[in-house]
Amino acid sequence: MRILFSLAVILAAACSGNSSPAAQARTDPTDASSGSLVVVELFQSQGCSSCPPANANVNVLANRPGVLALSFAVTYWDHLGWKDRFAQPAFTQRQRDYAKSGQSDGVYTPQVVINGSRAVVGANAATLAKAIRAAGSLTGGPVLSREGSRLTIGAAANAVPAKVLLVTYDPRERPVPIKAGENTGKTLPHRNIVTEVAVAGTWTGKPLSIALPDPVDPALRRAVLLQQGTGGKLIAAMKL
Repeated sequence: MRILFSLAVILAAACSGNSSPAAQARTDPTDASSGSLVVVELFQSQGCSSCPPANANVNVLANRPGVLALSFAVTYWDHLGWKDRFAQPAFTQRQRDYAKSGQSDGVYTPQVVINGSRAVVGANAATLAKAIRAAGSLTGGPVLSREGSRLTIGAAANAVPAKVLLVTYDPRERPVPIKAGENTGKTLPHRNIVTEVAVAGTWTGKPLSIALPDPVDPALRRAVLLQQGTGGKLIAAMKL
């Protein structure tokens, strides 16, 4: 509980600073009224002894309206004696793609990639809050909107093509008792665990309308990410 409380306090302080209320309203990346998001992607594993603090930090961020916090379970620590029940090779590859594209500083856990272009160790609450504050909400991308079962992506001049990614995640708290490996005996609570990332189309700068499939499980939530290239920067995001 101390970790959770500390991050909440640190985030509040980082977002308030010493500026005027008007300036805070313009710059706070967790201000829901802005209609934009800061995207926080955690790469972690239940088999990694350094990951529980980062996992707890991101669990706090899951509650903030201006943040899209996503937890990706990777596979490369499964050999330490505990196989992560949420891990998928595709998520490990996503982290490797960030490293290959130069948007992150390598492949390790617990790693947080912010807006697809800034990587930090996720275990330290102060470091994470500072990085989120520095990154700010995504700007400069097309306007995203939803009407019923369709997603609309607006036009933009001189646009770099971007993949339209449909991300499915579980917003519920999922406590997992760990019975082997480095975290033996601990029960790790997870939130916003990603279950699938699917390419829904490609945006080229022209208006685009995409049909959204019905979710397989109504308890899950979805979000849209617009990402340049493979492992490139994110230019827009929206919770559905």
